[in-house]
Amino acid sequence: MNSGIRTIGVLTSGGDCAGLNAVIRAVTYSAIQTYGWKVYGIMDGSMGLIQRPLQFRELTMGTFGGNYLREGGTFLGTTNKGDPFNFPMPDGTTKDRSEEFAEGCRMLGLDALVVIGGDGSMRILSRLCERAGIGMVGVPKTIDNDVHGTDYAVGFATSINVVTEALDRLQPTAASHHRVMILEVMGRDAGHIAINSGIAGGADVILVPEVPYSLEGVARKIRTVLAQGRSHALVVVAEGVKTESGEPFLISYSGGQQRYGGIGNYLTEKIAQMTGAETRVTILGHVQRGGIPSTRDRLLASAFGVKAVDLVAQKQFGTMVGWQGRSVVAVPLEKVCIGPRSLDPCGTMVGTARGLGIYVGEEICPVEDPAATI
Repeated sequence: MNSGIRTIGVLTSGGDCAGLNAVIRAVTYSAIQTYGWKVYGIMDGSMGLIQRPLQFRELTMGTFGGNYLREGGTFLGTTNKGDPFNFPMPDGTTKDRSEEFAEGCRMLGLDALVVIGGDGSMRILSRLCERAGIGMVGVPKTIDNDVHGTDYAVGFATSINVVTEALDRLQPTAASHHRVMILEVMGRDAGHIAINSGIAGGADVILVPEVPYSLEGVARKIRTVLAQGRSHALVVVAEGVKTESGEPFLISYSGGQQRYGGIGNYLTEKIAQMTGAETRVTILGHVQRGGIPSTRDRLLASAFGVKAVDLVAQKQFGTMVGWQGRSVVAVPLEKVCIGPRSLDPCGTMVGTARGLGIYVGEEICPVEDPAATI
């Protein structure tokens, strides 16, 4: 196919996760072997094209002779701060550096860019590519699984495996010491990690940002579990869950960044007061991002990378690859970059948890009358 494409770039943007290197590998293999293109790996997200000298490396078949398929993180590096359209400078001012990005694309002779990121990264990078006059295709990655247009994003499967394993390790300790163990997990404002891993790990309580809860409801479930003869309980809480009165828990970092964190400690104190149970909390944090990519993430990453290159060849720019109905499809970016995809509070996963007797917060969905369907 003579598409006029000769050179493409690939970069990772936003938080890291397992499977990113597998996407880069698939993009490179497909671009070189199927289309005969040159591939440049852009270092540290958009910054690789903004910095001078440019920060990049040519990717070849020999680049992946090592263990990149099996390694977490991204060997190209990434960034989750510094909007190039409003970039913070050392003197406290901000500067529009989008033209520097565009110039960097021209200096490398890029015809298109494959962007591996979440909805926020793809929204910014699509604007930058438009400014540079080159096409862009996105690949969804996030442990939070909160990108619209795809059932699964790269990194999610590995993340919930890590959380489930953590629950498997906490349960014996909880049982040995007759404790309530609380596990605080990532996810930002979406409860996908919490609900999936909580069900798989046998949690008794799962709290997610999308479903309101009451402390009495949590305590009642734990009392019920203990009254049934079990000496311990497991609680999973998403980091974005607020207090019963609606206050978020935030941690401030250097540079003025704020991130969720601390709801597990709040629940530990409240549950202990209300139930009398000995309670402990574990906050997994960034452990959920790293590690060896799961089989599922490697397969998804490979399928996404190949499809992204095909879309570039077909000049279907302004799209993102997505997994829908057992197939990889092209999704217009305007349907993707609309904010995070929340967990459906009336969907299958929440319904499954309730069917298992897990407390997932207060019931907010209409209950169907079984007789009405007969």
